[in-house]
Amino acid sequence: MKTQVTAAALMAALSSTADAGRRQADPADGAPALATYTDQLVYGELWDRDVLSRRDRSLVTVAALVANGRTSQLQFHFGRALDHGVTPVELSELVTHVAYYAGWPVGTEAAAELASVFRARKLSVDAADPELLALDPDKEAARKQSVARVAVLAPGLAQYTNEPLFSEVWRRPGLAPRDRSLVTVATLIATGQAEQMPFHLGRALDNGLTEPEASEVVAHLAFYCGWPRAFSAVGPLGEVLKARQQPATPEPPAELTVTPRAEAPHFSGPPANFTGEVEVESLFRADLDGDNGGGMVHFQPGARTAWHTHPRGQTLVVTAGVGWVQQEGKARHTIRVGDVVRIPPHVRHWHGASAEQAMSHIAIAESVDGSSVTWMELVPDAIYRAEQ
Repeated sequence: MKTQVTAAALMAALSSTADAGRRQADPADGAPALATYTDQLVYGELWDRDVLSRRDRSLVTVAALVANGRTSQLQFHFGRALDHGVTPVELSELVTHVAYYAGWPVGTEAAAELASVFRARKLSVDAADPELLALDPDKEAARKQSVARVAVLAPGLAQYTNEPLFSEVWRRPGLAPRDRSLVTVATLIATGQAEQMPFHLGRALDNGLTEPEASEVVAHLAFYCGWPRAFSAVGPLGEVLKARQQPATPEPPAELTVTPRAEAPHFSGPPANFTGEVEVESLFRADLDGDNGGGMVHFQPGARTAWHTHPRGQTLVVTAGVGWVQQEGKARHTIRVGDVVRIPPHVRHWHGASAEQAMSHIAIAESVDGSSVTWMELVPDAIYRAEQ
């Protein structure tokens, strides 16, 4: 038979210890619509949806209330959880577990409320340390690797994460791994920690929570922590479920490629950008994130580029002859075979052959928004041949 919970009875149950001696008001007097929704929607519909058992709904609800410090409502829901089949040990473990994810203050306050319920029902839990559950070595190694990144900035946090949180708390047998995951996910939703959800949702599914159950947790908690936090959980939930439904297929291994020099485009340096006889071989445009590109440039004696800059800079590797390179306002440099020139971003400069010898170099630059160079005016002979 369905257990009916009226709004008036609920309000009486939710009162704090400090209010126990006061007359309980009928909530319908203050918010009649809320009282109606409580009776008909929350306890007349939500708690009876079959996607989650009442036991699971109690675990989720209690975790959310503990995490958000709703102590005045805990005694009622602790009792309701016991009535729904949650054991005293499971409730005790839940409070301890949530303290790690929502903070010690809310944990200790919830523990005091739970002790009051235990006294009223003449219940107790064994304080002895239990034998811990076994670890999955592969999953534990992957988890520790992710924590290792934290250790650089917060070694203490990494230490306590590994020991005792995952090496002890998660292995305590008083709350099954599936239920610990359920409680953790509920805590993260209740406290608005959406960025932490993908890891723990994945862990929950690995521990036996089904996809429909995970979705229903979000719907249930909308009533206990508000619609905004429930909606914030939908994004991470969708990402995790999509990843599970569409397993990634490994990409085929990349293959080495060779472009024969004869196939590389050749063209003469345009007179708007070069002085003298210049031949350009466009060697490659790499399919990389930075959109790198490069080419071989051959300068006959006296030939050079115009003044120009590069948004991400440029690297030159001299492969033949002798050349010159100059940054505006600085002394000219002579460059020879094997020399490597690094031009920083946005530095105005020119380069080319010396007056008496030809020069060839490989030029590599990275583009921004499709452009790797900004051309300016030609370099006059007075600057090119100036005594150094």
